[in-house]
Formats: sequence, C-alpha cells, structure tokens
Amino acid sequence: MIRPSQKNSILLVNPWIHDFAAYDFWLKPLGLLYLGSILRARGFEVFLLDCLNLRSLPSKFMAALKTPKRRNFGRGHFYKENIPKPEVLRDIPRQYRRYGVPPDVLKEFLSAFPRPQLILTTSSMTYWYTGLFETIGFLRANIPGVPILLGGTYATLCLDHARRCSGADRVLPGPWDGEKMQVISEYLGDSAPLADEEFLFWPYPAFDLYPRLEYVCLLTRCGCPFSCTYCAVSKLMKDFQSRPPEKVVEEIIYWNVKFGALEFAFYDDALLIDPAGHIMKILQEVIRRGIRCNFHTPNALHIKMIDQEVADLLYRSRFTTIRLGLETSNEQVQIETGGKVNNQEFQRAVRYLRKAGYAGEEIGVYLMAGLPGQRVEEVEESIAFVKEIGAKAILVEYSPIPGTPMFEKAKQMSSFDIQNEPLFHNNSILPCQWEGFTWGDFKRLKEKLRR
Repeated sequence: MIRPSQKNSILLVNPWIHDFAAYDFWLKPLGLLYLGSILRARGFEVFLLDCLNLRSLPSKFMAALKTPKRRNFGRGHFYKENIPKPEVLRDIPRQYRRYGVPPDVLKEFLSAFPRPQLILTTSSMTYWYTGLFETIGFLRANIPGVPILLGGTYATLCLDHARRCSGADRVLPGPWDGEKMQVISEYLGDSAPLADEEFLFWPYPAFDLYPRLEYVCLLTRCGCPFSCTYCAVSKLMKDFQSRPPEKVVEEIIYWNVKFGALEFAFYDDALLIDPAGHIMKILQEVIRRGIRCNFHTPNALHIKMIDQEVADLLYRSRFTTIRLGLETSNEQVQIETGGKVNNQEFQRAVRYLRKAGYAGEEIGVYLMAGLPGQRVEEVEESIAFVKEIGAKAILVEYSPIPGTPMFEKAKQMSSFDIQNEPLFHNNSILPCQWEGFTWGDFKRLKEKLRR
C-alpha cells in the first residue's frame, strides 16, 4: 500500500513505451524534470516515477531482473516484455513490447512513496499513447482518487484524442507557461504569487531525482528559427530563446563536479545558430576550465553553421556523437521542406569536421526515408552522396506529425488513417509507403548500410 498522504507532494511520472522498437538514445523526460525543479523552488515536495528507467530503482528491485546492457556514453536498451499488439496493428508482422519497469516491480517501488496530492505525467511520441494509457490506468488502480494532469508532445499534437481517451483529469497542451502553473496551483490549493515562468529563469532540471546519473540532458535554447515542413517544434516550443553561455557552462560544471556526470546530451533543436554568440563561447569556456566530459547531439546540428573554427571547437571539447541533418541530397526536396541546407554546405561542413579530427564513421548524417511521395531511388542517391563525401549515412523513417505542413500531404499518400489514429504515425510501419517506396525497399537499404 502507498504511504499516507503528504501535504504539498507531487508525483512526476514518465510513462511506459509500447512499440515495436525503442532504444535509450539519451532519452529522459527533460520537460518533466524542469517542471519538477520549478515546483520544488515553490516549496513542493516532488517525487519521480520513471516507468522506463529500470536503473533508477534501488538495487533490491533490480536484483531479480536481468538489467539490459549499456553501451558507451550512457546509451543502452530498455527492459522489455512482449505484449499483445493493438487491434489496428494486428497485421504488422513484428513483435510488440512494453518498454520499461515491469508493472509488479513498479507497484512495489511506488509503495515507498507518500500518497501525493497531485500526479503530473508527460507524454512523448504520439504513437506511444497506449503506453501512456496503461500508465494512467496503473496509477488509478494504485493511487485512487488523486488527480492526474497530462502534458507533453502527444497531449499537444493530439489534444482532442488525449482529452477523449487518455483518462487524465485534465490535459495541458503546449509549452510550459504561467497559465499551467496556475492550473497546478488551483489543484494544490496554493495561493502563493506566481513566479516568472520564462525559460531563461528555469532552475536546473531535477536530474538529482535519479539515484544514479548515467548522463545529463542539456537544453541551452528553446525553439528553432527554421520552419521545416516535417517538424513540429514551433507547436511544442515558444519563441526562440537562448540561455546565456556562462549559465550553460555553470550547469555543466554543477552536474560534472557535484554528481560526477561525464556524459551530456544536448536536446537543442538549434544549438549552432549564431555560433559566435552561443556555442563557441560555451565550448571555449569548457576548454579553458579543463572540464573533462563527453558531449552528444542526438538532435541534428544545423550544417550551414559549421565552419572550421566551430568544427575545431567541437572536436577539442569532446563532442563525441556528431549528427548532421541533411535529410536528402535532392536539391528540390531540400527547398520544398524548408531550405535549411544545401549540398554544397554539407560538403563544406564534412570537410571542416574531418580536418578537425573526426573520422568519417564518426560523422553521422540523418537521411529521411518514407517521406510522402518519396521514391526509393532518391534515398539511394542520398546514401551514395553521403558516402562519397566521406560520412556515415543514418536512415530515419518518416513519422507523420499532426499540425505540420507535410502532414496534409501524408494524409493523401498514406493507406492508414493517420488523421484519426495516432498509432499509424509510428515510423516503424513506414506510414507513407507506396509502390515507389515499399517496406521491402526500406529493409534492403537498411541491410545494405549494415554491411
């Protein structure tokens, strides 16, 4: 049984994932952790239930389970269990799984917490909503009577679906702001004056809620000045804002010195914009202070911002994981999808990075596969182009995102009802495959890249 209620206590919940595949590429609920730190600053007692993170549990809970191996730099597999596929995915010939801590173990772990006044749960991919729904049902069964508020990506992009189907008491879409703080305060009976909730004034995210830190996620900027047709950042973030470089360095030192964190993953969507006024100042100070850690960019870097000075700083400051966002080498498609890069800029960036010291296999280049109307020949040409330039091609399956310009084209091309069923946004099923680009084509390309 859960412990007696504790006044002003809030439970933060990162839900399970249901999917055909999931992997921990520095995957943490950064927005939820920021919210936890904001609430703690207002005097609330905050607890974290991360349904994904087996390694966040005390040792006694991990002893009976086979903990998945971790790879270098904090990445690794989630614990997983086979579960039945949703009915609408029954014809997909792949095994469906729950990723995260088994429910019986999670229930025992939850019993160590006091009964909260309020539960705040986040959401991520739109097609992961069944894992979210299972999580909400689990919370209802084990902590009955406590209000549950839902936010995050799915809650924003599929608002009507979330309100109708999630089972949450209230859905709070969009980026964090004072209005959401007002709603939370009303649920908690808190009459304290509202603090400034602007991104620039947020305290460090509450990574200390984890008993061990394998890595820390950094957000130095909120939003993105570009408008790529396949991307929803403009709907998920406010206007483009940047933290002062010296504040970013102070945060890196805080996690590195106080908690021993050695791996840092940047969650920025526009880390390299205005490099001289932002990232270069950060990296110069990291080098000057002799901070020893590894940096990773799972989100793609903007290619046109990389010159030789930037490339040298990336290498010298130990940016270990470099990912570039080319998406396609087809120049017409580059223009149609937002015009953020062209092939000449890509060639220059790779040349600068290699001169700085990166080997070709260390320069990962994202290429989109399965865009609406895309032919397999376009992807093959893009792969060949990346290899010829001397970098590593990484295929990324297109996922239709509601509210983006490309979503309208995807609705016309897809044989799935992506308008009404978020499960069909799953990139694992290649939602916009057609006779010009089939699932067989995609598997063949992936196998060729592995060889």
